[in-house]
Amino acid sequence: MRASKGDHLVVHGRVVGMNDQVVEIIEVLGNDGTPPYRVRAENGHESIMSPGPDSVVEHRRATEEG
Repeated sequence: MRASKGDHLVVHGRVVGMNDQVVEIIEVLGNDGTPPYRVRAENGHESIMSPGPDSVVEHRRATEEG
């Protein structure tokens, strides 16, 4: 898994009825885009995540890059 600052990390729900969790990657702490990542949820909560196999990275589009 590789990500960049500004990408979104999607953690899929593990049980029926559980929503996916989407967070923004605000800092990459691993080498060459690898985990762990510092992330921020919509409510502003920040944490460090090392995502598992139930997670995918949604890369930001080139037009969204500042």
